Amino acid sequence: MNIGIPRERRPFEYRVGLSPAGVEMLTEQGHTVFVEHEAGVGAGFSDYEYEKNGAKIAYSAEEAFGRADLLLKFSRPLKEEIGWMSPGATLMGMLLLAAGRRDSVDALRAKNITAIAYEQIKTEDGRLPVMRPMSQIGGQMTAQIAMRWMQSDLGGKGILLGGIPGVPPAEVVIIGGGVVGFNALTAFIGLGAHVTVMDKEISVLQRIHDHFPQAVTLISTRRNIDRACAFADVVVGAVLVLGERSPIVLTRETLKQMKPRSLVIDMSIDQGGCFETSRPMAHDRPTFVEDGIIHYCVPNVPSLVARTATHAFVNAATPYIMKVATLGVEKAIETDPSLAIAVNLYQGEIRNLHLWTVQKGG
Repeated sequence: MNIGIPRERRPFEYRVGLSPAGVEMLTEQGHTVFVEHEAGVGAGFSDYEYEKNGAKIAYSAEEAFGRADLLLKFSRPLKEEIGWMSPGATLMGMLLLAAGRRDSVDALRAKNITAIAYEQIKTEDGRLPVMRPMSQIGGQMTAQIAMRWMQSDLGGKGILLGGIPGVPPAEVVIIGGGVVGFNALTAFIGLGAHVTVMDKEISVLQRIHDHFPQAVTLISTRRNIDRACAFADVVVGAVLVLGERSPIVLTRETLKQMKPRSLVIDMSIDQGGCFETSRPMAHDRPTFVEDGIIHYCVPNVPSLVARTATHAFVNAATPYIMKVATLGVEKAIETDPSLAIAVNLYQGEIRNLHLWTVQKGG
């Protein structure tokens, strides 16, 4: 099979669809891998490393996209990139199409593309194996983000997360106790912050309490969110609904009750955002102020540690990539329910109900 690894063109996306180690595994099985020139630079991988592991370097985007039967991207393709794809090709990536543009879905359908979303690959026991490492990294980075944007020189409240003797620590609220929320909690607790975690499921809160009895746990209701956020210095939104746009859990009215210069970090922004006031930002200008509250709403936070993120992603995604490359997409989907559930488009036909809603409603 001909496999293409293009350079990511979305602003500030430093990750890449496959590492040199992943290329080696594919070429050893007889596949031909085309890597676009300097595709791995952002993650610290040179063309030489790819060539050494059996890749052929493509010196144009048209070649990297056009020669691929199987296209391995990291982020959702841009409209221009869809135009370079070969009709009938298979696309695998962190696609998040339910939060994307209607015209992009139209363009993929017109080319009879089969689109498999890594973030929706789901095992029988409910795990999201490819999404998980990105969620772990993003969760851990929330504390790093909070430390920076609470600094006085950046307009923050000037609060040290862990406090010192005689001065209390920051009050942190995490809405959502899944992988992102749990890793955020781990990082904030490690830095000495006082943390409240909210989730709809009591079993999730039980797990958190078992690991971190010093954290406050609350059922995620409107009343509890309003009360907790009113005292918070930092609020982290970590809500995921598989294959759907994220629900709004923090309203503008709640935001208006928060203390001025508090910080909200929307880690669900890549799926539409879970705060009513959120809007996507980029790493060169990651924050904005709304109703006196600092908002950090950057979709691709793990891209800031692109080498770690790419290695972690490849570790998780390679078994599924190998299955599609070896068996072909039709048989791979037929024999692996984990892959089948992640198919958003099959030869241009919509397979994701929520994607159909985006398709019809924009």
